[in-house]
Amino acid sequence: MSALNEGFIRRAQRVRHSLKRTAHGRARLSVFRSSKHIYAQVIDDSTGRTMAAASTLDKDLKGSLKKGSDLAAAQVVGKLVAERALQAGVTNVVFDRGGYLYHGRVKALADAAREAGLNF
Repeated sequence: MSALNEGFIRRAQRVRHSLKRTAHGRARLSVFRSSKHIYAQVIDDSTGRTMAAASTLDKDLKGSLKKGSDLAAAQVVGKLVAERALQAGVTNVVFDRGGYLYHGRVKALADAAREAGLNF
């Protein structure tokens, strides 16, 4: 395993550990970004269930997006995951950025989810 990957994994574990301490039963909005796509899911850690998910690979979005790896795509995914979470009855979440910096696509996704009605 490379040193960069180890640092990323360590950072992600540190973020998740602090979230679990302060979550107080709230669901977790987890983000994964690759070089070509971005994924988001709302997870209930007490039951281990994914309550809502969205990505740039969804059938609804795949044809309408120019690229899956830009800010516009992240905003659309953030809005979609928030709508699906609200339909599932989840309004309060904690934001799990993983090992990523709160910057760029990750920030765009979070802001779009907030605007669509999620509280975090």
